[in-house]
Amino acid sequence: MFSYNPPKPKKYLFDPNSSEKFKLSRTGLESFTKCPRCFYLDKRCGIAQPPGFPFTLNSAVDHLLKKEFDIHRAKKTTHPLMAKYGIDAIPLNDTRMSDWRENFVGVQALHKPTNLLIFGAVDDIWVDKDKNLMVVDYKATATERETNMEDEKWGAYFRQMEIYQWLLRQNGFSVSDTGYFVYCNGRKDHEAFDGKLEFDVEIIKHTGQSDWVEKTIVDAKKCLMQDKMPEPAKDCDFCKYREVTRKFEGKPVQGTLL
Repeated sequence: MFSYNPPKPKKYLFDPNSSEKFKLSRTGLESFTKCPRCFYLDKRCGIAQPPGFPFTLNSAVDHLLKKEFDIHRAKKTTHPLMAKYGIDAIPLNDTRMSDWRENFVGVQALHKPTNLLIFGAVDDIWVDKDKNLMVVDYKATATERETNMEDEKWGAYFRQMEIYQWLLRQNGFSVSDTGYFVYCNGRKDHEAFDGKLEFDVEIIKHTGQSDWVEKTIVDAKKCLMQDKMPEPAKDCDFCKYREVTRKFEGKPVQGTLL
């Protein structure tokens, strides 16, 4: 079932008159990218979008992948999948990885011009022989279609990776433009389930371009500072739903609504 998100306590809302830094997550920045009105309703008014269903199977795959790559992290060796794709690197062995992976902590950087503290939790980081860091994100799905990098979801995946690259650079690290997705696709071609789900696993390379991040942070701050509700994105399903329901709220309903 969907659960209702009550309005957020005032301390979690953006106050345009405050001089305190304001924490803005990677997902919050993505929300602004998708729909400024939904972003404003969340961060200024405390009214977040209804939460979706939890992807517990995806979380299980993420958890197991982390454990698997952590074995090679401890040994400072290359994972066989990395070797298969010719990636000359090893999982980064750094005490900060536990924080960088932690939700609501993650990699953090204060954007001084806006006083926004941007943060995001990474899945993994690899390091090459030249000590360049490479952002890695785990993705799990189950589809019979070929991977289409033009799908809207991949645009969000790319922005996610590029924000992480930007965050690490703000922390003074040498970060490669090259990042990787460990893409796990659940197989449906077996005769029976038999209590086991198998995946085809591949590594997908992405060359990140994080130059858009700075401007987006500045634009997000301008959005938060204004007292007028911003216009909704044309393709925002949440805003479309609210617009339709307003036509019928407080009115007697007779017959069909549409």
